[in-house]
Amino acid sequence: MTLLLDEIALATARLAEAGVPSPRTDAEEIAAFVHGVSRGRLHLVKDADFDARFWEGVARREAREPLQHITGRAYFRYLSLEVGPGVFVPRPETEVVAGWAIDRLREMDVASPIVVDLGTGSGAIALSIAQEVALAQVHAVEIDPLAYGWAKRNILEHGQGRTTLHPEDLADCLPELDGRVDLVISNPPYIPPGAVPRDPEVRDYDPTRALYGSGEDGLDEVRAVERTARRLLRPGGFVAVEHADQQGNSVYWLFPEKNGWRDVRLRQDLTGRDRFVTARLEQD
Repeated sequence: MTLLLDEIALATARLAEAGVPSPRTDAEEIAAFVHGVSRGRLHLVKDADFDARFWEGVARREAREPLQHITGRAYFRYLSLEVGPGVFVPRPETEVVAGWAIDRLREMDVASPIVVDLGTGSGAIALSIAQEVALAQVHAVEIDPLAYGWAKRNILEHGQGRTTLHPEDLADCLPELDGRVDLVISNPPYIPPGAVPRDPEVRDYDPTRALYGSGEDGLDEVRAVERTARRLLRPGGFVAVEHADQQGNSVYWLFPEKNGWRDVRLRQDLTGRDRFVTARLEQD
């Protein structure tokens, strides 16, 4: 056993006592970040090379600062993204939403599908689609200046020339694409005003603008997504929008048949919780 592995064991116990959900993983991630190695090579760090900044990172995580703020990175599907204060840290449940969209796009008989990600945040969804769907033209929309800055950095690193960032509001963005888009996707703010997120990493560190929706039920931004998707999509195009697990039925009815929506579905994440609604715009 090396000194670093001994320290990781001690840190794991401290993080577990603090209520961190994945204490061993987080201790190893902090150690790997501080020492500039992968988690699989932590055992090769010599005792003389132990860096005491490891315990600074552990103390920050013990205070429930997000791991991603400490390391400056968030992992989403096949991407490693820059994140930090001012941008929503992408969550594993959103990977399921992005995966659904990627599957639909691959099934389309369209050579170069056009995709719009409304409220892109770090750019996680947009960049995953650009990476995994050959020839997709992805438009990422983000009005918040801080989040826009993080998205710009990530697009410069991963965009592959097929992701375009737009500093626009999701409610009235991209009129030049009206009726031409194959798929619209969004993880908008949806927490009702007055509700308090359970996890301190979310409550104390994620930007409130990315969390709290407008309106009494917090779903005004989802309503805006519905209107924008209806305007942007070509006939037969798809929309996918994420929501809180208790909002599924409410969001489902925001895509009514009278507005041209067909095949509206309430879909679940990997834990079986209602997580996103999908719909298809009526064909001509």
